[in-house]
Amino acid sequence: MSTTSRSASDLTEACEDCGRDTPHSVSIELRTESDKRENQEFSREPYRITECVACGNETVLRMNNA
Repeated sequence: MSTTSRSASDLTEACEDCGRDTPHSVSIELRTESDKRENQEFSREPYRITECVACGNETVLRMNNA
């Protein structure tokens, strides 16, 4: 049994600006959604941030849209 290793440069996603599949930089970021100081610690939500390596277009997606 063999395994195949993929590097980050092998992974592509569709880019709306480019109109094709291109390499993307992907990260997860916790963002605070409340402006009220006493609620900030309870209002952090994970967001998936993708940036197209070809054109620089950034897409932000809230991860838990319940």
